Amino acid sequence: MDVASILKEWSKKQFCPFYWLEGEENYFIDQLCNAAEKSILTPEESAFNCTIFYGRDTSWAEVMNQCRRYPMFAERQVVMLKEAQQLKDIEKLESYFEQPLSSTILIVAYKEKKLDNRKKMARLIKEKGRYISFKKLNEKDIASWVEQRLSKNQLIITPRALLLMVDHLGSDLCRIEQEIDKLQLNCRTGVVIDEEAIERFVGVSKDFNVFELQQAVAQKDFSKAFSIIQYFKQNPKAAPLQLVLPLLYSFFSKVYMLFGVDTADERSLAAQLGIPPFSIRNYKEAARLYGYQGTELTLLLLHQYNLKAVGVGAPATEDAALLKELVFKMTTNQGIL
Repeated sequence: MDVASILKEWSKKQFCPFYWLEGEENYFIDQLCNAAEKSILTPEESAFNCTIFYGRDTSWAEVMNQCRRYPMFAERQVVMLKEAQQLKDIEKLESYFEQPLSSTILIVAYKEKKLDNRKKMARLIKEKGRYISFKKLNEKDIASWVEQRLSKNQLIITPRALLLMVDHLGSDLCRIEQEIDKLQLNCRTGVVIDEEAIERFVGVSKDFNVFELQQAVAQKDFSKAFSIIQYFKQNPKAAPLQLVLPLLYSFFSKVYMLFGVDTADERSLAAQLGIPPFSIRNYKEAARLYGYQGTELTLLLLHQYNLKAVGVGAPATEDAALLKELVFKMTTNQGIL
């Protein structure tokens, strides 16, 4: 069950006695919490019947007592427990999950952790309430999510512009949503969003960015990579080394995976790597140019320079110098020192 399905049920006034929201993708947990706070009750009802607790600042007994109270001047009340992972003795809510009050809708936001399925409380939550676990989205899922959000406003984004946006913004859905809002405000209905639009409204250069650097390194084009690194040196906020290295490592980790798959079908390969189908050729080309041993060496180099970036074995070395040295070794198959 996803966010859209839950929101659709709520719009029809179909509620479970409690919702347990957990997992790594905080964006969707926050989205449901915000919707529960604003849409389940009317503004007049919320004044008396919407209670929000935070795990660090409350006790299980306070939450339990509120859940067992009856609503005032309304059919139901909403009780929200945010940051539930910080609540001490949360397992003592088990007795409430066993016999929940039908007039209470309890929303539990249990971030960055998961239920222990071996315990009785986990079984009760899944049997008598609604249990939803949100996994971190991979590159393919994020790209699809961006396309869907834009399509709601009848906006279309080109594959290259989509990759540029996703690679630049990473997996932070809250940040991506803010940039999508900018595009929706500045682009007319039906317009095609290209790289120029991403450069203008999102603020990432279409020629000098992490995506272009990744492409240059994948194609062993040191000259182009060197030019991009020079731009990064002059514009430090454009691509901090702490952003560049994980993205390169993620890219070559997927390239490395190609050597262990047994299919040539590009859609199947993209699905196994968790990337959009239109980008699989970039990975295949890198695999061809680097080979198995070259890709393995590249991953080792990235690990070594990740340590250097935090001062291990390379004190007081500027980021641009480290990146140039790393890219030179990667594109020329130099060994580890």
